[in-house]
Amino acid sequence: MSSEAPRILLVDDERSVQTLLTYPLRKDGYDVITASTGQEALDRFREGQFDLVVLDVMLPEVDGYDVCRRLRAESAVPIIMLTAKAEELDKVLGLELGADDYITKPFSMREFRSRVKAVLRRAELSRNGDVIEEPLVHDELTIDFAKRSVELRGEPIRLTYVEFEILSALARSPGRVFSRSMLLERLWGDSSYRDPRTIDVHIRHLREKLERDPAAPELIFTVRGVGYHFRDR
Repeated sequence: MSSEAPRILLVDDERSVQTLLTYPLRKDGYDVITASTGQEALDRFREGQFDLVVLDVMLPEVDGYDVCRRLRAESAVPIIMLTAKAEELDKVLGLELGADDYITKPFSMREFRSRVKAVLRRAELSRNGDVIEEPLVHDELTIDFAKRSVELRGEPIRLTYVEFEILSALARSPGRVFSRSMLLERLWGDSSYRDPRTIDVHIRHLREKLERDPAAPELIFTVRGVGYHFRDR
């Protein structure tokens, strides 16, 4: 971690939940700012820099899904969504809107702290890596690892934190097949508590942003029953 405490925006309309989650985060050394409504979350976010947003789905005024969508339109900050709904559709919806991870209530404090630490650790490593890599150019696609930027046919492509990490892992090793579990471990250090199918959602987003025809990909290929690989030259 950097010398400055990572800043976390914790958004939940239940004060008891805010208290329950804020205490261990501050004990772990994080600077936690809270918000109780969707609009308050958006206002707080625009007041300063944050390293992570922990966002409840069920919020008054503006729900968590809409907050996620609005945040993702202006920032690549990692977002963990909290949901009391166990249905797969609700989980996928958050990922479709740009969330990086989700936790279904009720959850253990151990799981919650593990998820937060993993996301922040990975983001810190991405920002402050010791090895400076040259930009990777693959036909019309350019990936600048130092700047964490992507251009396609000369136009900038906005990727979320997770999308960039998945693309980077695949593009660095063209032709190598990565299983879903391997990609989860690359992203968070382990695949504990996570549904491997979330990788499928992020891959679909990448294809929508990078492929001429997402239904007939030319860059990111599926190996049925195994995982994914980047096109080998």
